[in-house]
Amino acid sequence: MRPVNEAHVAETGLAVVEVAAHDDRTALAVQELLATLCAIAPDERTTREPGEPGVRLRCFLDLRQAPDAGAVDADRP
Repeated sequence: MRPVNEAHVAETGLAVVEVAAHDDRTALAVQELLATLCAIAPDERTTREPGEPGVRLRCFLDLRQAPDAGAVDADRP
């Protein structure tokens, strides 16, 4: 995965979450769970890192906004 951009964590309440899971379904389910708690800029796909087990997924959270406030306008890599 690419490095986290400074803009993604520039203020209190912004966070980057990286999920490692066995499969796509599990990783996307974790992302969906996070979306029930706060505003999120979801990722549409997972990645596989050579030599590492499972899949990875990165999403961007904004804890300052309610989940129904919409996605974060993140400067995504």
